[in-house]
Amino acid sequence: MIKYIALLRGINVAGKRKVLMADLKDLFAKLGFTNCITYIQSGNVVFELDKEEDNIELAHKIEAAILEHFKLDVPVIIRKAYEWEQLISDNPFFKNKRISIDRQHLTLLDEEPKSDKVEDLKKKDFGMDQFEIIGQHVFLCCTNKYSETKMTNGLLEKKFNCKATTRNWKTVLKLLELSK
Repeated sequence: MIKYIALLRGINVAGKRKVLMADLKDLFAKLGFTNCITYIQSGNVVFELDKEEDNIELAHKIEAAILEHFKLDVPVIIRKAYEWEQLISDNPFFKNKRISIDRQHLTLLDEEPKSDKVEDLKKKDFGMDQFEIIGQHVFLCCTNKYSETKMTNGLLEKKFNCKATTRNWKTVLKLLELSK
């Protein structure tokens, strides 16, 4: 069995685009996914499949099912559990014990940005916030709250022409734990 982590963007935010996690879990089961676990209300689902599938194709399948069932156009980003373990070890800020995990966030992209676009982004002023882009992942260290950073999903989606969703580092670690 292959374990996957699905991240839905923009559900249950400020009382909008409401999706009950029990209903989401049921939908995943109807799609043939097993051992589905949801974590908090922001759209995190750990599940299993009996074979390995392409992350983007799987995300499209889930997006279509959510649109049909809930009538919501929700971007979905998928990672396999072993990819999740790798991205945790890739985080340059997590290795620095002087940086609180409360300041660390991970933005997941559905595709790797072109290097020239990454270089353009590095030229922008993000104040004291620091970031590192490795593959399809943006590791972010915020000086203040994430809600105050200029490094938003919308900015990254526009700059890189991709889908993006962000989780705080505590959620990232919890999803690893749930995928074990």
